[in-house]
Amino acid sequence: MTLEEEIVTRLAQKGLTLTTAESCTGGLVAKRLTDVSGASAVFHGGAVTYSNRLKTKWLGVKEDTLRQFGAVSEQTAREMAQGARRFAEADLAVAVTGIAGPNSDDTEKPVGLVYIALADADGVTVEKYENHFTDNVRENNRRVSATHALELVRRYLYA
Repeated sequence: MTLEEEIVTRLAQKGLTLTTAESCTGGLVAKRLTDVSGASAVFHGGAVTYSNRLKTKWLGVKEDTLRQFGAVSEQTAREMAQGARRFAEADLAVAVTGIAGPNSDDTEKPVGLVYIALADADGVTVEKYENHFTDNVRENNRRVSATHALELVRRYLYA
């Protein structure tokens, strides 16, 4: 059973629903979930909020958060997950924001820095990752970050 199949099955068993909010992964988490037959019973959909404007408009990320901490931060990931969960009326939301590369953004933050947040009714968990790829940097950062996001959901479902 694949990671995605395991998540879809476990969500169904627990009677839970999931949504996604993605920036640097560009919808890859949602794509991997929807590759599973039957995902529509537990997956509400996802938002790809690549711009700060959409992070604010669609997910409710505060402009002050983006100004103070940046789009790639624990605080922004937290607000993305909370906003996605609220908007989609889902039990769980996973959010990913980071710097895929191969170049950094206009900050001092390194390529490969990623924050992943998981929100439920009780709060939000945020994990930080620093990927260090030397080849296919963008592709590898996006792929591994999507896997980290799915792993976070899986761990939650078995906790």
